[in-house]
Amino acid sequence: MRGEKGEFWDPEVELLSAEEIRGLQLRRLKETLRRCARSPFYRRWFREAGFDPESLNSLGGLRALPPMDKDTLRSVEPWEFLTVPREEIVRMHSSSGTTGRATVIFHTWKDIQAWTELGARCLYMTGVRRSDVFQNMMGYGLFTGGLGFHYAAERLGAMVIPSGSGNSRRQIYLMREFGTTVVHVIPSYALYLLDVFSDMGLDPRKDTRLRIALIGAEPHTEDLRRRLEEAYGLRAFNSYGLSEMSGPGVAFECPFQDGMHVWEDAFIMEVLDPDTLEPVPDGEEGELVFTTLHREGMPLLRYRTRDLACAYPGRCRCGRWHRRISRIKGRSDDMFIVKGVNVFPMQVEKVLLQSMGVGTNYQILLEMVGNREEMRVRVEVTDELWRGDVRELKSLQKRITAALRDEILVTPVVELVEPGSLPRSEGKAVRVVDMRKDLGGE
Repeated sequence: MRGEKGEFWDPEVELLSAEEIRGLQLRRLKETLRRCARSPFYRRWFREAGFDPESLNSLGGLRALPPMDKDTLRSVEPWEFLTVPREEIVRMHSSSGTTGRATVIFHTWKDIQAWTELGARCLYMTGVRRSDVFQNMMGYGLFTGGLGFHYAAERLGAMVIPSGSGNSRRQIYLMREFGTTVVHVIPSYALYLLDVFSDMGLDPRKDTRLRIALIGAEPHTEDLRRRLEEAYGLRAFNSYGLSEMSGPGVAFECPFQDGMHVWEDAFIMEVLDPDTLEPVPDGEEGELVFTTLHREGMPLLRYRTRDLACAYPGRCRCGRWHRRISRIKGRSDDMFIVKGVNVFPMQVEKVLLQSMGVGTNYQILLEMVGNREEMRVRVEVTDELWRGDVRELKSLQKRITAALRDEILVTPVVELVEPGSLPRSEGKAVRVVDMRKDLGGE
C-alpha cells in the first residue's frame, strides 16, 4: 500500500518542487481545456470570452477567462457541462439548494478514484493509518462530506464506522464500544458533544481512545480548535473542501498545523480581490478561486468559492511545496453589515472563546428596535458560573461587551444565558439570525 512505511502517501507528487508543480499544472491545464472544448457550455463560454484554449501557453493565460460562480452553474442545465457521454457518469452530488436552484456536480469512475486518492493523501498526512478506527460523523447522501472521506479512509485500510450525523448518545456509544481513534466531524457539533459527554458522566479524554479529529465544513477559529484539542485530548486538523471541487480533500493541514496545503497537482488556486477580481499578493486576504486539473466528467474553470483566506508562500516545514492557505475567515456572502460596519461571525466567536466562563453555544441576533439596528449576542455560560455569584456574571458580561466593541467596532447587547438554553444543531451551526429583513430592514 502506498505510503505505508513513510510520512507521505504519494511522495512522488507531494514532494514536487514549486517549479515542478507549475510545470505539471500547465500540462494538466492544457489537457483540461481540450477536454472542456467538448462541452456545449464551455464552447459558448470560450466563444463569448474570445478565448482560444489552444493558444494558452502559461498559467497566467487562464485569467483571460471570466470567473464563474454558483449562478453560472444554475444558469444552464447541468448536463451542458459534461465532457463525456452521460453513460460514463457514475455519481452526482449537489448543494442543498437552500439559496436557490441546487448546483449539481457529475463524476465518472475515474473522478471518484482521483477524489479518493486525494482524501487518502490528506488523512495519511495527519497520521491516520490502517490500524485506526475511523468514525465518520458527517452527513451522507448528496452532501459530499460523508462519502468523500469514507472512501478515503477505506483506501487507507482503516476500519470505518459510517455513523453519519446526529444521534449524539449513539455516537458516543460507538466511540467507546469499538475503540474509535479518528473522527470526522463538524467543529460546532464536536463542541456540542462535550455537553453530551458531561450529561452521560463521561470524560472524552479518559473514556475514549480518540487521538485525531478532522474538522471542517464550516469556518471556525483557532480558539475553537484549541478548545476541542484540550477537551478531547487529541489533535484536530483543519480541512477544506467544497462540493464543486468534489468535496473534502482540496486542502488539509499537515502535522505542523501552519496552514492547509492545497493539492496543486489537482487544482489551480487563485486568491483574488472579491470586488475587482484582480490577484492579491501572498499573505493578503482575498477570495479563493479554483480550477480543476484532474476532473474528467465535469471540469470547472476559475470557480469563485466566496471563501476568504490568504495564501502562504514557500516550502512548509513538512517538506511540501504545495501552497498553503490560512483557515477560512468566512464567506464573502456570510458577512453581515450592522450600523454600517462589516462583521464576520468568526470575529464574534474569537472573542467569546477567549473569555473564561463561556460555554459551548452562542447566537447572534440582528434586529430592528424602532428605527435603530441592534446586534444582540446571546452566550451560554458554564453551569458553575450560572449558579454562582451574580456579580461574576455581570462582570463577564461587561468584559465580553467591551472586547466585542474593540474587535468589531460595534457595541452589541450581550446576554448571558443558562447552559443548554440556546437552539442546538447536529449539523452546521446556525450562528446568525437576521430578523431585520422580516421587519423591512436591509
